[in-house]
Amino acid sequence: MLKQSLQLKLGQSLTMTPQLQQAIRLLQMPTLELQAHLAEVLESNVMLEQEEPEAEEAVDFELGAHFTAAAPPTEEAGSTEPVEVEVVDQPWADRAGTGSDAGRAEDDEDRPRDLADERGESLREHLLGQLTLLGLSESDLEVAAALVDALDDDGYLTETFAEVAEDLARHGPIGAALHDEEEIERVLLLVQKLDPVGVGARDLVECLQLQLSALTPATPGLGLAHRIVDRHLKLLAHRDLGPLRRALEAEGLQDEDDATDDETLVAAVALVRACHPKPGSLISALRPEYIVPDAMVRRTTRGWSVELNGRTLPRLRVNNEYAGLLGQGAGSGHAVLRSQLQEARWLLKSLEIRHDTLLKVARAVVERQSEFLAQGEEHMKPMILKDIAAAIGMHESTVSRVTSGKYLHTPRGVFELRYFFSSQVEGDDGAGTSSTAIRAKIRRLITDEPAGEPLSDGRLAELLSAQGIPVARRTVAKYREAIGIASSAERKRDSSR
Repeated sequence: MLKQSLQLKLGQSLTMTPQLQQAIRLLQMPTLELQAHLAEVLESNVMLEQEEPEAEEAVDFELGAHFTAAAPPTEEAGSTEPVEVEVVDQPWADRAGTGSDAGRAEDDEDRPRDLADERGESLREHLLGQLTLLGLSESDLEVAAALVDALDDDGYLTETFAEVAEDLARHGPIGAALHDEEEIERVLLLVQKLDPVGVGARDLVECLQLQLSALTPATPGLGLAHRIVDRHLKLLAHRDLGPLRRALEAEGLQDEDDATDDETLVAAVALVRACHPKPGSLISALRPEYIVPDAMVRRTTRGWSVELNGRTLPRLRVNNEYAGLLGQGAGSGHAVLRSQLQEARWLLKSLEIRHDTLLKVARAVVERQSEFLAQGEEHMKPMILKDIAAAIGMHESTVSRVTSGKYLHTPRGVFELRYFFSSQVEGDDGAGTSSTAIRAKIRRLITDEPAGEPLSDGRLAELLSAQGIPVARRTVAKYREAIGIASSAERKRDSSR
């Protein structure tokens, strides 16, 4: 028979209070989502009001203390002056087989910008609208529409003439005349004259040649630009005119004694770099989504400085006038206002915790990855959530929430905080190498490989092992595919064309 009894036990348990739940929810919100949430709160809580900055320079967050790590020394012993870092910008290198981080270059601001069309019109609609104005025959218009359908988002023709002819025969009206490849090629020349210039090309070389052909024949350096695109595009991607000049001299295309040759070469290179490698991307039905960084990293004379982006931080405060009137009254009639006042104070406290935690994590990340900021991807250190959690004295789950959907603006570009976390490969010296650094080394080795003699995955593994990074051939293949570089056989076939 069961007997009822009372027992007193002493123990500890974690209770998820409403305040803690709110702090966790705000912590993992990206900036845009947080701003939308706070806009809703402002409409429903009369105890909160928007605080406008008094001046443009008053946008820095109050807790935005600077963290400074020793800057890399310059050639002068003991100097900690900022070191100039050059980042290679190869805007059309993706289709040339030499991967790059275009858009992260420091000289990117000097390049002419092509702004995407924002009319909400797709590339297909844009091209078909032009075709209807050309007065084409019904047969040519049918072929042109099939060619437009065979273009990818970048404007490149992804199907062969035989495949286009097969599609026309399969989907065309019964009894319609068959289209041969010569007819399709003739119509393609008409499609390639449409806007944007370069659309309808079958490879990068043809795309650039189409754009150069649209220029006035008297344009300085135009003839040399055509030759560079046709024969030396890979040399141009290295951004070093020395090898390109020597290759041209070997062909007899440039006389070093002619004072105008250097000017012609510079003009020709400028013409090629002004071309757009993906003309179809200029016409898009999707509006671009812009990333707003949550924290900023900049180099100072004392080292690396980290601060929150004051322009994205919510500026809310308790309405002191309403709070003062509430303090003068009493009674149950003010219960709702008192509840809103308490909620407003909890929200402000939760925002302060969010900003403080984000700043701590960003500072810890920059401290561990200062070599990457100074020298590039090959110097990325292996790092996991546990490392940062131990450095700031917080749980790994907290670090995970902070790094998800939060972005850091650095001199090398804007990166999600999760980008700085990567696994490691144990080296011969016992030190680990980040997988991000290994991918960067593979990209550099392939970029510098001799023309016509691509490095196999096995050879790449041997070169990395010689640098103290023992990796298997299959690991090299996995990393190579992850960065979008073709196999050695495909690279050799492309170089022989």
